[in-house]
Formats: sequence, C-alpha cells, structure tokens
Amino acid sequence: MAKNIAVVLTDYFEDSEYTKPAKAFKDDGHQLTVIEKEKGKTLKGKQGQANVEVDASIDDVSPEDFDALLIPGGFSPDILRADQRFVSFAKAFMDEKKPVFAICHGPQLLITARTLDGRSATGYTSIQVDVENAGAKFQDKEVVVCQNQLVTSRTPDDIPAFTREALQLLG
Repeated sequence: MAKNIAVVLTDYFEDSEYTKPAKAFKDDGHQLTVIEKEKGKTLKGKQGQANVEVDASIDDVSPEDFDALLIPGGFSPDILRADQRFVSFAKAFMDEKKPVFAICHGPQLLITARTLDGRSATGYTSIQVDVENAGAKFQDKEVVVCQNQLVTSRTPDDIPAFTREALQLLG
C-alpha cells in the first residue's frame, strides 16, 4: 500500500541522500512531499548535483497528513533544527511511532527534538557524541533499525542498506 512520506529539507542537503531514497520510494509507489519554509522555492544540494522544488510550506502541513518522515543529511538538518516548527514536526512522528528515516546528519533534528533517549541509532562520525549525549546507543553500522520505527545510516555509502530497511518498514 502506497504511503505518504514527508521530507524535511532545505538548502545544502546532501544530494544523494535525498535523490536516491526518493527515487526508490517513488519507484515503490510511495508519494513524497518536500517541506521547507517556502512552497515553490528551489533548494540546492551541497554537491550542486540536485535541485529540488519545495511542495509545501511547514506552515501548511501537519504530521497527521503523513505516514513516514525522511530526513536527508548534509547541512540541511542543522539549519532546520534552529526552527521550532521543524523540530515539533519531527518530534510528532517519533511520538506517534511513525517510521522515521534519518541519514548522515539527519539525526541532528531528532536530537533537538529530544527523541533519541533510550534508542539505538547511527549517523555521521562527527555527531556520534551528540547522539550519545541525547541518550541513544550509537552503533557504527551501515544501518540501524530501532524499535521497528527509526532507520538511521551514516553516509552516502550506506544508502542501499538505508533504503532497503526503510522500504521494508513501509511494507
């Protein structure tokens, strides 16, 4: 059954951490909605390889509208976590036990939302201490699936495993 996946994204996202999972999700029949502050804006990946148009403003969506959340890495999650609207949006998915897929620096948004305590997760090497300080057990593995809800990975090299586990959770 097709799922509606929210993607929180802003400029300087890691290109392949959006484009490859997005393609896999769409190929599997799922619908993606890219959410940022401004609908219609074109976001630029930090590698300069991907441009993504924003489908909806954070002010016009609700977590209840979606079945899952994708948080690509790069600098995007760090920028978004300075905006309480995105923090609350991500927190709602974790609180409601909806699937959340966070790769590379993606867990930064979940750290700020205070939703990693007692969980297992991975992420980019530079956020290991942050993940641990947030109360999670950091695992240096290509993909970590926690409580059949949270899927995390470290780098673009881990995208195949990340995507595989995310698609499995989506059913």
